[in-house]
Amino acid sequence: MDAQHWDDMYRSRDQVFSGSPNPVLVSEIAGLTPGQALDVGCGEGADALWLARRGWQVTAVDTSATALRRAAAAAPDLQARVAWARADLTVTPPPAHSFDLVSLHYFPLRRQPGHTTLYRLLDAVAPGGTLLFTTHARTGLTPSGDFDPADYYQPDDIAPLLDPTWNVLVNATRPRTGPAPAGTHHTHDTILRAVRQPQGRLNPHGQLLL
Repeated sequence: MDAQHWDDMYRSRDQVFSGSPNPVLVSEIAGLTPGQALDVGCGEGADALWLARRGWQVTAVDTSATALRRAAAAAPDLQARVAWARADLTVTPPPAHSFDLVSLHYFPLRRQPGHTTLYRLLDAVAPGGTLLFTTHARTGLTPSGDFDPADYYQPDDIAPLLDPTWNVLVNATRPRTGPAPAGTHHTHDTILRAVRQPQGRLNPHGQLLL
C-alpha cells in the first residue's frame, strides 16, 4: 500500500469518505485544550478540519497528493490553521516532542522489528500531550491476498510498549457509532488513548523522575 496505491484509490471516486470527522476523535478529544496536532494519514481532511475549527493548529500528513488537494480545497478559510504535508512518516519521522495531539485513525501501521516507526510517532507527542490511536477491531478483518491483519498494530500491541512516562486512559474495543466503510462489515473499533506525563524522564533504572 504505497503512495501510488492510495492515489489510485482516491482517483477512483470523487469522494471516498463522508467528510465528517471520526466519531472517536470527537468523543475523546472534544474536551482538550487546543494546541499543536498531528493528523497521521489525514486522507480528505475531515479530522484535520474539525480540529482546526476548534482552535487546533494542525499538521495533516498523507502520502496521497490527490487526497491532500481535496482536503485543502474543502476549506480554504482554514489555510492558516492547517499545514497539508505529503510525506511517508515511515521514512521521514515527525519532529520529536512537538505535538499536543498525535491522532491516527484507521492508519495501516505495519508492525516492524524494533517498532521503529511506532516509537518515532510516540516520540512526536509532547510532554502533557495525547496519543489517540483508533483502528478496526481485528475480529472484523479478514486476510486477503497480501493483507494479513496480524501484520498491523492494534492498541493491545502498543500499550505494553509505552514506558512509565505514559498514562493509558483508554484501551478498549467499542461498537462503531457510525456506519461501516462501504463494502466492509466493521462493527467494532479498538481505541488507545494515552497521555504523556507533563514532566518526566526515566533514570537509568527505568524509574520515572518527576
